[in-house]
Amino acid sequence: MALLLPTTLFAQLSTNPDKFLGNITTRGNVDAGGGVPAYYTLWNQITCENESKWGSVEGNRGNFNWGCDRAFNYAKQHGFTYKFHALLWGAQYPNWLPDLTPKERFAAITNWFNKVKEKYNTLPMIDVVNEAVGRHQEGNPMIKESMGGGGKTGYDWLIKAFDMAGQRWPDAILIYNDYNSIRWDVDNYITLVQTLRDAGAPIDAYGNQSHELGDISVSELTNVLKKQQDALQMPMYITELDIDKANDSQQKSQYEKILPIMWEAPYCAGVTLWGYIHGSTWVDNSGLYKNGVERPAMTWIKEYMATDAAKNAASPFPGMKKEASVYIRPAALKVVRGDVLPIKVNARLATKTIEKVDLYVDNELIASMTEAPYKTDYIVPSSISSGWKTTKAVVTATDGSTYERYGRFSVVSGSSKKEPYGEAPELPGTIKIDEYDKGVSGISYYNATRNTTTSTKTDQWMDYTVDVKEDGLYSFDATVASTMANGRFHLAEYGLDSLTFLTEFMEVPKTGGATEWKTLHGYLTTELTAGRHVFTLLVDQGGFNIKDITFNRYEEADGSCVMKSFDDRYGVGDHVTVSAKATSRTSTISEVRFYANGLLIGTDTEKPYQCVFIPTEKRTYDIMAVSLNAEGKEKRSQIYPLQVTSDTPLAIQTIESDNEPDTPTYNIMGMPVDANYRGIVIKNGKKYVIK
Repeated sequence: MALLLPTTLFAQLSTNPDKFLGNITTRGNVDAGGGVPAYYTLWNQITCENESKWGSVEGNRGNFNWGCDRAFNYAKQHGFTYKFHALLWGAQYPNWLPDLTPKERFAAITNWFNKVKEKYNTLPMIDVVNEAVGRHQEGNPMIKESMGGGGKTGYDWLIKAFDMAGQRWPDAILIYNDYNSIRWDVDNYITLVQTLRDAGAPIDAYGNQSHELGDISVSELTNVLKKQQDALQMPMYITELDIDKANDSQQKSQYEKILPIMWEAPYCAGVTLWGYIHGSTWVDNSGLYKNGVERPAMTWIKEYMATDAAKNAASPFPGMKKEASVYIRPAALKVVRGDVLPIKVNARLATKTIEKVDLYVDNELIASMTEAPYKTDYIVPSSISSGWKTTKAVVTATDGSTYERYGRFSVVSGSSKKEPYGEAPELPGTIKIDEYDKGVSGISYYNATRNTTTSTKTDQWMDYTVDVKEDGLYSFDATVASTMANGRFHLAEYGLDSLTFLTEFMEVPKTGGATEWKTLHGYLTTELTAGRHVFTLLVDQGGFNIKDITFNRYEEADGSCVMKSFDDRYGVGDHVTVSAKATSRTSTISEVRFYANGLLIGTDTEKPYQCVFIPTEKRTYDIMAVSLNAEGKEKRSQIYPLQVTSDTPLAIQTIESDNEPDTPTYNIMGMPVDANYRGIVIKNGKKYVIK
């Protein structure tokens, strides 16, 4: 792992080579001033209190204020480590985020991750997600929706966040951090972290903020930390410790009770105190310096850190570095007896070479692998009992050192193995929605019935085993019908490397009725490889009907497809002319298709290529044209927004003329319209463009 390199060495309070005693910035500054010793003489790790949170960095969309540079550069200058806090938090996000659609929010989150990567190519530690248990933070439901929802695991949104972070910072220690993890929400916290670990997300440690420990007893703290560690078997950080006591003796006494328990736990990799200046943090009396004077708790901390117990306490990250990245990724978290469960150990060592990877299920060796990818197919025995099964990966380096990682999967009751509904559909080709994989609820599908006319339900999902015949990019057309707006789904693949969103969040608009079938067009966001795949259809917001999805190879045509932008204001019910120019250098244009938010609104095979779109909602529509040449290759136009700002028509509507439109004036619904009228008149089913 590439850590921040020292330029000068100083003796901070922690001289333990494997653990840090860190702190936070004070009102955006590193050194507090006011007679308090310089930061680097006390602490050897730093976290920004607010400066690296998304809401602070990108308060104005597209403008990035990297106030966290001060702490990052200070840590680099003085030779200690830095933690980025935090990538996602349902409290301090930009105030413009709620105004976006889920698809737009996901794009904004992806852009935020990318911008942090551009700014800080290497980070030692990252709080990837902060405070995601339940509804502790008001914005959690919105962030959850924006990251794909609960999905098959209930925590897909968090798995996706860690996958995104791991792809950008593979050498960083990736942490899940939460507030009431020790006192009031212990079980939910454990379940959340367990699920991330069991699903194979690249989570390296769990963080206990420890704000709430002003009156915790030694026995309660000891028991809770043991409960967490027994369940998670991963490194732990104490991330935001403070003791909010105005009484000096009480504050000192509580630190004396709890800090040694935390520090000396062999699975604790470090402790970060949340502020050391009285009156400068979110709580009133947590500071360790008051009016520039050291409080008794601070005096005791100095004394304790000088003891042999503190100096020699073991850590799961020797040298405060992450040598091993080891994650056990099963194809599913639930199986039945007789199922074949592919499992991959994603293993990498920073400075050493892997000799072998051993994989165990309930302490039975099932595979010993010497070459990457470290993948095996586990046949679930017919005699195995129901319940959770523990997996363990042991990575052995060529120098004999070993690194372990634990996980779990569940064997559920049932005798129907997971398999294709019939012959696995070939792609290019069509998936029929009611022909999802056979098997048990919770494994092959959830909350689904084999009925194409049944309305979808929020959080419903179905698996489809398919055979992809050719590598490449694919487009798709879903046949949908809906009486309501705001339906939404996406396709995903739960791969052995990551959770991949195959599509954007596809919005299903009103089509005019529950059996008014329309075509919803989209593009897969990643190339497919030839071979067998399992696609999952995840219903993010139900209430619509979906009949089938047809996949086609996407090949870009030469030439151009240029659509005219919309300059006028429009209302619901207006007849809006949508037009495009399409050319090909080597072929002929067979047709041009027009889409509004992905829904097919018209097709034209002759010049001028155009259609009439009648908006049904007050909103912004994304309008796009796609030309197809004689070989079936596509050319997409630029997307233009159509702003519908009124609940009633604002423009002259397209209606039938009482006489042919080659006369000087036209009677529209019995009203004379002169030649200055611009639009489309329909006569006997034929379109006339009036210019």
